[in-house]
Amino acid sequence: MIAAMRYSKLFIPTLRDDPADAEVISHKLLLRAGYIRRVTSGVYDYLPLALRVLRKIEAVIRQELNRSGAQELLMPMVQPCELWEKSGRMEKYGPELLRFKDRHGHDSCLGPTHEEVISDLVARELRSYKQLPMNLYQIQTKFRDEIRPRFGLMRGREFIMKDGYSFHADDACLAAEYDNMFATYCRIFERFGLNFRPVEADCGSIGGNKTHEFHVLAESGEDLIAHCSGCDYAANVEKAVSERSVQAFEAATLQSVDTPNVTSAEDVAALLSLEPSALLKTVVYRVIGGENDATVIAACVRGDDQLQEIKLIHALAADGVEMATDEEVQSIGGVSGFIGPQGLSCKLLLDQSLNEAAGLVAGANKKDAHVTGLDTARDLDAASFADLRETRAGDDCLKCGSAIELSRGIEVGQVFALGTQYTESMEVMFQNQQGKRAVATMGCYGIGVSRLMAAVVEQCNDDSGISWPPELAPFQLGLITMGKSEEVMQASETIYQQLLDAGIDVLWDERKERPGVKFKDAELIGLPMQVVIGDRGLKAGLVEMGLRSGERNEVALTDIVNLVIDQLKTSGSTN
Repeated sequence: MIAAMRYSKLFIPTLRDDPADAEVISHKLLLRAGYIRRVTSGVYDYLPLALRVLRKIEAVIRQELNRSGAQELLMPMVQPCELWEKSGRMEKYGPELLRFKDRHGHDSCLGPTHEEVISDLVARELRSYKQLPMNLYQIQTKFRDEIRPRFGLMRGREFIMKDGYSFHADDACLAAEYDNMFATYCRIFERFGLNFRPVEADCGSIGGNKTHEFHVLAESGEDLIAHCSGCDYAANVEKAVSERSVQAFEAATLQSVDTPNVTSAEDVAALLSLEPSALLKTVVYRVIGGENDATVIAACVRGDDQLQEIKLIHALAADGVEMATDEEVQSIGGVSGFIGPQGLSCKLLLDQSLNEAAGLVAGANKKDAHVTGLDTARDLDAASFADLRETRAGDDCLKCGSAIELSRGIEVGQVFALGTQYTESMEVMFQNQQGKRAVATMGCYGIGVSRLMAAVVEQCNDDSGISWPPELAPFQLGLITMGKSEEVMQASETIYQQLLDAGIDVLWDERKERPGVKFKDAELIGLPMQVVIGDRGLKAGLVEMGLRSGERNEVALTDIVNLVIDQLKTSGSTN
């Protein structure tokens, strides 16, 4: 749909300065350029420019999903809580699920996602394997009651999301559709011209046994991703695995040493003139959910490693962990600040890099004391081992041996192979080819549409403002009139109509403003092309044409429409 718009008639409330409460560049620029306005914490108005960008993002998503064989529908935002109780996620999802009662006393919630609703729908309509596979998606508003909304659209409570769900007769069919959706998502983000990376990830509260996240690379990203410098391995650090060479320390007799008021691994290492890798850090947690629910456990990594809590949660088959209180540490025989693995009356997990490690230093479970010469095989025979450490830059890739690198990423999409996690509890059944009742298997595929708009700005900006990729810009071209004569206004009007007739989105800045104001506004809102018509050039039959923040060249007035069309084709901008 081609837009005809004069700047003086368009609602663009730009700001001269950065808003004081905006922390990341996308939040600052989307506010300054008049794209969004805050309603309340984590909830925003999308003004006309923002809505045009969102609609363009949605159009690309729809084109690629429809091409892949998915079908669009629309489900309600308000969901009955009984569906969440049936799936077993009512309590597990936590306080982010906003719940309320309607006037009849029925428990309802605002949908943060739609696995339950889509499973209920398909369960009522699915009869035979002949109806499978099916892939259904929607683009709709979601609500998650984030405890600390921040960074504008990057971490809001209300947001726009594309969520899709596929149903299959067997796991092989699910695997094929997972690959289909993975390739579809890659095409979507490639069309936006983004520097992105798909990475292996943790399944989180959605569940399943296989998932990939899609990250737009940006320094402001909340996620840390590990990727190999020599192959295609990439994973969120919550999931990433790697190995590194660690100096072997000589076996020694277990001894106690005084370490008065020295508690951190770095300070203990410095006091004893040792490498931090010679230390063993012990962290005590209270477990939430699973067979260890409400119990206290201890987990250990080397002194120069960080314990990755998501890995610990999986090792415990738990729903979560919380740091233990001083009282809970004392209850298992530990002393806060000087905790060590020996003699603790609780379950003990060690990172696998500590298997058969000797010559280590650990807390002595006595105030102002540590032990040296700790041997995990000799002194910790009741310990279990698992991958608990967080991958670090410089580690070796398990796939090819090359060095691991770390980057910041903004998660904008994710695909899940859910299996029967929801379909079994929601009773999504069908008659298979053998005439028997079987449970369908399921996939889930999401893209954060409004977050994607912010992520694009995080990657596509400069000192002057937003620099939209051509396919996403709210208008393809800014037509700027310089001068107040009747002749320049008439010429601008003529070119404006010609560009519209040629199918080009044009924003005509015909305001009675100074040239500097017009150019600053055009660059702030991020239109990829500019055509400038002024009195001086018009007398010679010339206008200026150029890309945003680039040089403008004088071209013949009579050629301008064809030149704009050619430039837009070259840049990949289409309607």
